[in-house]
Amino acid sequence: MDVSFLGGPQPQRGVGIVAPFDFALDRELWRWVPDDVSLHLTRTPFVPVEVSLDQARLVSEHATLREGVQALCAVAPEVVAYACTSGSFVGGTVGESSMTAAMEDAGEMPSLTTSGALLAALQEIGARRVAVVTPYTKSVTDSLEDFLGEAGIAVTGRSYLGLTREIWRVPYRDVVDMARDAVAGDAPDALFISCTNLPTYDVIPQLEAELRMPVLSANQVTLWEALRRIGKEAVGPYQALVDPVARRGPAAMAASSTLPVSRPEEPAEPAAAAGPVESVESLEPAEPAVLPVEPEAALASAGTESGEPLEGYDQGFASGHTDEWGGGSQPPV
Repeated sequence: MDVSFLGGPQPQRGVGIVAPFDFALDRELWRWVPDDVSLHLTRTPFVPVEVSLDQARLVSEHATLREGVQALCAVAPEVVAYACTSGSFVGGTVGESSMTAAMEDAGEMPSLTTSGALLAALQEIGARRVAVVTPYTKSVTDSLEDFLGEAGIAVTGRSYLGLTREIWRVPYRDVVDMARDAVAGDAPDALFISCTNLPTYDVIPQLEAELRMPVLSANQVTLWEALRRIGKEAVGPYQALVDPVARRGPAAMAASSTLPVSRPEEPAEPAAAAGPVESVESLEPAEPAVLPVEPEAALASAGTESGEPLEGYDQGFASGHTDEWGGGSQPPV
């Protein structure tokens, strides 16, 4: 059979990813990537430590990063990203800069970290005050707040789960609940959902429509910055960071704690920006993104969930939300 007419395969641009050993969301990373870009992933060596400040330090040691970058050099990516939020903020802004330098030295190519990409994304959208959502324990969440403070970013509120393992199993419903808690205080410029092992792709446009502010997540900012370094754009329909239409839509509107659920008397102009179709409770991380509809429709459906955890979400450890500064009912660490 003559297959010469097929041609191809089509040329691909390469992005290298160094992820922690327990990273489980390879498929989510690919959802931000255009068709002419390939991701090349490698993982840090296993260490028998649960998610904690100790683990963050172990998976971000310079020797570990160099080995990961050197392994990726075999497939010649154009840029390398270290996809771990806690591992890249645990040493503060100086530690993040030194990690990036170690990676660039090892591979002689542009390199970045998730926490460095977060700062670039906050600058891109002009946010200086953020609410923070994390699946971490209090000590790890405190470290994130310290990192942001060093960079001149104020944390207006926060909510965390206190998990030490299997973070990738957290359903969107829990992420939404934490987001609502975190933004309940002083009005932030944006919301940041931390941890590259926490699923976020489908929930971002839903939250932007409801909260009326940009919503950033760890995997989103990592891929956005990595692709930007090679002159490519991330794929994220109705996500303010990567979609100009969304940035002019509900995410650009001022958040209001007194906003009613439905406002039929509002002018129709914001509807052109479009929001998503389903309530966040019906979305699953493994499903493809759904086509959005009017942002007001998304607002009308907000807050209707039962509050029951998804079936099968029983990891054998306690989880709970905290008040704005981590007080209140705290899960075991």
